[in-house]
Amino acid sequence: QVRLVESGGGSMQAGESLRLFCVATGVSGATFRISDMGWYRQAPGNQREWVATITSGDNTNYADSAKGRFTISRDNAKNTVYLQMNSLKPEDTAVYYCHLPTYNYWGQGTQVTVYS
Repeated sequence: QVRLVESGGGSMQAGESLRLFCVATGVSGATFRISDMGWYRQAPGNQREWVATITSGDNTNYADSAKGRFTISRDNAKNTVYLQMNSLKPEDTAVYYCHLPTYNYWGQGTQVTVYS
């Protein structure tokens, strides 16, 4: 019933920017508004790692690798959470996943590839 659908991934050169989208479907706006949301990523051969979190009160937290470069935001009217990624580095290459931790819902991921 509840689905998280990521989009916006692609192949970019180092230093460029990319904006990821995560749309929650099958969930009410009220439920989305009270839900914390997160972004995670997983590179080949690595464990999935946390990237950023935004709370229902719009407080944000970032992994050290994301601080100063990435921005997580949300639009509750659209049931959408975003990840703006600037100054991309090759080490940002991974599949990026959207997460709704209250019910442990995950999206299918969107691929981000950064080359130099």
